[in-house]
Amino acid sequence: MKSRVERAAYVRKMLDELYPRPPIPLDHEDAYTLLIAVLLSAQTTDKRVNLVTPALFAMAKTPEAMSQISVEKIHAVIKTCGLAPQKARAISGLSKILVERFGGQVPRTFEELESLPGVGHKTASVVMTQAFGVPAFPVDTHIHRLAQRWGLSSGKNVVETERDLKAAFPEETWNKLHLQIIYFGREHCTARGCDGMSCRICAEIGGSKAHAVGSVKKAVKKAAKKVAKKVAKKVTKTFTKSAGKSSTKKR
Repeated sequence: MKSRVERAAYVRKMLDELYPRPPIPLDHEDAYTLLIAVLLSAQTTDKRVNLVTPALFAMAKTPEAMSQISVEKIHAVIKTCGLAPQKARAISGLSKILVERFGGQVPRTFEELESLPGVGHKTASVVMTQAFGVPAFPVDTHIHRLAQRWGLSSGKNVVETERDLKAAFPEETWNKLHLQIIYFGREHCTARGCDGMSCRICAEIGGSKAHAVGSVKKAVKKAAKKVAKKVAKKVTKTFTKSAGKSSTKKR
C-alpha cells in the first residue's frame, strides 16, 4: 500500500470500524467548560483533567463566576496539573476578557479564540470542532506521531502535520478523525508499544519507512550506549584495581 491516498483510505476504514462514535475525552457541559478543560490538558493527561475539573467547576463554571475567583484559589484546585501557575493565571485572565469583550460568551472564530490568554491554535481548534462543529484538525502528540508512522505526513511540526492531514482526508471527516486517531494512538499504536510496523494499521499499510529506519537507529544507538557504559565501568574497575596494586608495591 504505497500511495498516500490508499493509506488514508485504509486508516479511515479501520478507525470507523474501531471507533464509529468516538466520545470527547474531556468532561464538559458547554463551550466555556470545554475551553477550560482543553487549556488544562496541555502537558496533563485527560484523566487528570477530568479529576480536577469537577471541583473547579463546582467553584465556578461561567466566565462571570470564574472572573471573581482569585488566581490563588484557582491554582489551589488545579495544582496537580502540569504548568498549574500559568494555567491559573490564564483561566482568570481569559474569563475576565470573555466578560469584558465577548459578553460572557466563548468566541466562534480562530482569531478571537487565539487572542485569549493560554489559548493556542490546537486549543482553539478543539473548541471550534467539538463545541461549534466547525471543520478543524487539532493535532496533538498522538496524531503527530501516527501521521508520521502511517506515511501520511513528513511534517517536522504539528503545523505541517495538520496541513498534510487536511489534504489527505475529506473536510467532513476531520472532526471525527482527530478523535479516532487519538484513541488509536493511546490504545493500540503507543509511543513505545509499536515500532511503526506492528500495530493493526501499521502492519497492514507497512508503516513509514522513515519511521522504521528511525526506530532501528534509536535501538542501535541505545544498545551502543549500553555497551559503552559497561566497557567504561569495566575499564574503570580494572584501572582502579591496577592502581591499587601499584600503590601497594611502592609501599
